[in-house]
Amino acid sequence: MSAPPPQPSPSHGPILLVTGMSGAGKTTVLKTLEDLGFEAVDNLPLALLRRLLTPNSQAELDDRPLAIGMDTRTRNFDAEQVVQTIKALRDAGGADVRVVFVDASDDTLARRFSETRRRHPLAQDRAASDGILQERELLMPLKRWSDVTLDTTDASVHDLRRMVRQRFAPRGHASLTITLESFGFAAGIPRDADLVFDMRFLTNPHWQAELRPLTGLDERVQRYVESDPTFEGAFDKIFDLLTMLLPRYRHEGKAYLLVGFGCTGGKHRSVFVAERMAEKLRAAGYALTVTHRDLKRQGVDAEEFGPVDAVPDRQDFMEPEPA
Repeated sequence: MSAPPPQPSPSHGPILLVTGMSGAGKTTVLKTLEDLGFEAVDNLPLALLRRLLTPNSQAELDDRPLAIGMDTRTRNFDAEQVVQTIKALRDAGGADVRVVFVDASDDTLARRFSETRRRHPLAQDRAASDGILQERELLMPLKRWSDVTLDTTDASVHDLRRMVRQRFAPRGHASLTITLESFGFAAGIPRDADLVFDMRFLTNPHWQAELRPLTGLDERVQRYVESDPTFEGAFDKIFDLLTMLLPRYRHEGKAYLLVGFGCTGGKHRSVFVAERMAEKLRAAGYALTVTHRDLKRQGVDAEEFGPVDAVPDRQDFMEPEPA
């Protein structure tokens, strides 16, 4: 006589099983869920999945929602067994277990492996396309059983994070993730920027020989940019605009906002303005992060740029995952 199916505790928060194709963005999904308050566990063996979701184990867990990553890297992975385990849990009642399948077209996945020069986990000595085909076949039972499919074929990393937040943010989670990013127009405007401010009207420190090797993080450059007679007025107006718009974006349910500050090369003016704006917004009570996309590039003006060795936004889809 077979053992009775596990009886999960109805008091536990939602349980998401995150699976899908290698290179489609599972790691990004798990990290975003963790930011939303989920307890995230990646690459969990099937035997531990059964044990984790039994009544005794669940009694030791708090009411935080749980996100579990599982895919073909998992030891003794068997998609049909995973489906049967989830089905038994659902039939037992009380468990809110949902399968999230992260997918992308075969051509997109092959391109990502090529761009990042990584080998497909199922095709270490063959073309990535062979591993993609094999993996898709292995995962088909889970894809058919999935509750939500996140297709990242035409999505950037920021797009995927927005999708996850929109679908899985717990009730009452109304935080707005704000990122200020400096960049150089010579390398192109950030594709995912929601707002862009052009700082090229400010006097360029590049033309001062003693400032050229420095960046907008250096005090001498900061003083130089601040000395421009148009700086203070323009900066204050941008700050006023942002503090007017940010509450509206939050009210409308926007989860992620990228504000870009650009100059020619992304090394001096834009870097300083992004840092200065972050400081002022934090003082006004906003939580945010600052990134400098082009700070490590050589040269600061368009004439100095050769071919741009830009890293695609989709690189995060291919970040190393635990073996």
